[in-house]
Amino acid sequence: MLKLVIADEVRAAVETGRPVVALESTLIAHGLPRPRNLEVAADLETLLRDRGVTPATIAVIDGIPTIGLDAIELTRIANTPNVAKLSVRDLPVASALGRTGATTVASTSLLAARAGISVFATGGLGGVHRGWADSADESADLVTLAGTPITVVCAGVKSILDVGATLERLETLGVPLLGWRTNTFPGFYLSRTEFTVDWRVGAAADVATVMADARALGLRAAVVVANPVPEADQLDQELHDRVLDEALTQAARRGLRGKAVTPFLLATFHRETAGASLETNIAVVRNNVTVAADIAVAWSAHPTGPDQTSPDQT
Repeated sequence: MLKLVIADEVRAAVETGRPVVALESTLIAHGLPRPRNLEVAADLETLLRDRGVTPATIAVIDGIPTIGLDAIELTRIANTPNVAKLSVRDLPVASALGRTGATTVASTSLLAARAGISVFATGGLGGVHRGWADSADESADLVTLAGTPITVVCAGVKSILDVGATLERLETLGVPLLGWRTNTFPGFYLSRTEFTVDWRVGAAADVATVMADARALGLRAAVVVANPVPEADQLDQELHDRVLDEALTQAARRGLRGKAVTPFLLATFHRETAGASLETNIAVVRNNVTVAADIAVAWSAHPTGPDQTSPDQT
């Protein structure tokens, strides 16, 4: 029988209603180069602890979904070559076969919600890929968020995707979208895109109230908080556009599809921007973790905030 392993400190925080923020492991395994990946992973957990929030980095270890990696497990995910990238559909297979893998936005959201965690910080969402009319290529993040009650703080979606189509899908799927102190949807490497958001929030307490009201209505969808990277940390617009065009062309020539696309494009960005995209990526995640911490604290203090019950472990 599939069973979650929840770190003692995470379980204690969930059961007593203290603030917890989930973190994904695909960023560690596939999004950042070694040894920077492990340094950033530790830094993100420290950022949360310094704000009185319990971190819960999530991965599958030897077939066991693990909520709150210890130092050894974190190092294993960071340093294992070609570690599997697990979305929702991969979880039962990895579990049955005893495999180890890093969790995506979709699978992290699902496992975090099952563990009773209400807030999750990531870099950017997956979404609808360019040329979707021909390929029907859409990230499992979107449909998973439509049925998973968790608040996800992100910097929008990466510009390698079809941003407009992604926003349309989020609307169709009934996923509430909030702009964190912005009316413009962010583009991960860039602080803004040409697209707007309908709702702007400026305080963590407001997000907590949205979360409470969504639960009161019985909504099963996630709440997405779109938090732009600070302008001082974003990529130069001209450089971004040039590298994006080149990367998309190369990916098409190589016939890359599905899970292979994002790591290739990120590696191309890192190489062609002389590492500037890596620094932006790290700034994005740090910024999102900081906002997520504030939201988790506000949710913990909200009158109708977290249920102080045992997390689901079966």
